[in-house]
Amino acid sequence: MTNGDLDRNPQGVLELLVQQVTWEADGIASLRLIDPNGALLPAWTPGAHLDLVLPSGKVRQYSLCGDIGDRSTYTIAVLRDDAGRGGSVELHDTAWVGRRISIRGPRNHFPLIEAPSYLFVAGGIGITPILAMTREVSGRGLPWRLVYGGRSTASMAFLTELATLGGENVDVVPQDVRGMLDLDRVFQDLSPGSAVYCCGPEGMIRAAKGCAAATGTAEALHVERFGAPTSDVQNGHSTPANTGNTEFEVELRRTGAVLDVPTHRTLIDVVREAVPDFLSDCEEGYCGACEVRVLEGSPEHRDLLLSETEREVGDRMMICVGRSQSPRLVLDL
Repeated sequence: MTNGDLDRNPQGVLELLVQQVTWEADGIASLRLIDPNGALLPAWTPGAHLDLVLPSGKVRQYSLCGDIGDRSTYTIAVLRDDAGRGGSVELHDTAWVGRRISIRGPRNHFPLIEAPSYLFVAGGIGITPILAMTREVSGRGLPWRLVYGGRSTASMAFLTELATLGGENVDVVPQDVRGMLDLDRVFQDLSPGSAVYCCGPEGMIRAAKGCAAATGTAEALHVERFGAPTSDVQNGHSTPANTGNTEFEVELRRTGAVLDVPTHRTLIDVVREAVPDFLSDCEEGYCGACEVRVLEGSPEHRDLLLSETEREVGDRMMICVGRSQSPRLVLDL
């Protein structure tokens, strides 16, 4: 993408071609995406995801689970959720092969840190970012193990690759055969200095956080969730409330617009006055689709994604829930 393209397309949306769709497990399909002209795709790191813009206009996030060394393709896997918000059903019900889809990214809010060893905990479709991580640490020759739970073996994707990749490092726990994951035992057996990565349903994440707290390993735990947490306060981060809001101005540097953000309106709502096609999804601060670079000013972070270090740097924010601590905020839009 050229600089001129970025000026017209500040959110960095690309059109890719769906080359292949593969049935990976019960209810799970993977999509392989390529550049229509055969160009190399932007590099990514384990834990990264893409924002997909579906034909309906819905924007959804899916973790990259392919090979980071293969710049010719992106691979994502999607679980059909008939009780969800409609994105996965649309993806499963659309005939994709040979069709183009708009994407943004890759972006990474779940990065793999350096550590002497790793414990990975995956539940269901949460295996997607974890698969790329296990492939990476295995390639580095680092100690690792994976505990992977699911409803049944038939519902668990990528088992053959994981067996080849990890063998005795992988503990597959189908619920219909072995019951629920015993996270208490998993955390009690944790090697000193290990980094712990957990991705799966909210109940599993809550249990992992409880076990990490009980074993004094909370700082080692990194999580990625599928939706908003059941509690609106997690790790000191809270979802937005109108109480305590202050007015401020937002300048959109690319468009030249300067807009007032009153106490009763969200920043993203005001931004859409000047950028009506701005992409977002959850608007609750957990998906990262509305991430924007901050050029000037002091953002007030209310999301559930950025770490304390990232908040202190203050060079990006989630504008669906964030506001400003300074009288004016300048965004790269």
